[in-house]
Amino acid sequence: MKILVVVAHGRANSLTRQVAEAFALSAREKGHEVEVADLVKERFDPVLTEVDEPDWNDPDKTYSEAVRREMARIERNEATVMVFPVWWWSMPAILKGWIDRVWNHGWAYGPRSYPHKRVLMIAIAGNGRETYEKRDYDKAMQLQLATGILDYCGVEDGRLETLYGAIEGNDAPNQILHSASALGAAF
Repeated sequence: MKILVVVAHGRANSLTRQVAEAFALSAREKGHEVEVADLVKERFDPVLTEVDEPDWNDPDKTYSEAVRREMARIERNEATVMVFPVWWWSMPAILKGWIDRVWNHGWAYGPRSYPHKRVLMIAIAGNGRETYEKRDYDKAMQLQLATGILDYCGVEDGRLETLYGAIEGNDAPNQILHSASALGAAF
């Protein structure tokens, strides 16, 4: 399977990028092809302007060259994996902007569905699961990201996997990397 791994973090040495690398390595070891889209490194512009705003009256609208390149990158793959840190109980703006600009009406939702049946979101959370469950932040993220984006776009096998506790102890990053490797091996 060809997998597009989309990474959203500004620091080259971030745990987020290490998670993406661990996932990709395990997926490759299982025989998958992996293409990485590093949105920050590639300087993807997340700002939705008029040229890329969905036109509800024209589902076949032609979008900007930058968006058409992203659509083509998605279409040459068979699955999408997004790797990102949890910021404000959601994803970073650059990844949300990528979805806003690229997952357009008429291409990812509306008359058509997102081209991939399988999409995995891997969120890296600083705090432990208990912190998220205490105020239902985990449920809010599931509703917003898995239901509000993946289900809405007709992704048949879409899910949000949150890897908790990145800042809770010296061994926490290693446990998260182990989980990322397991996700890649099971994909």
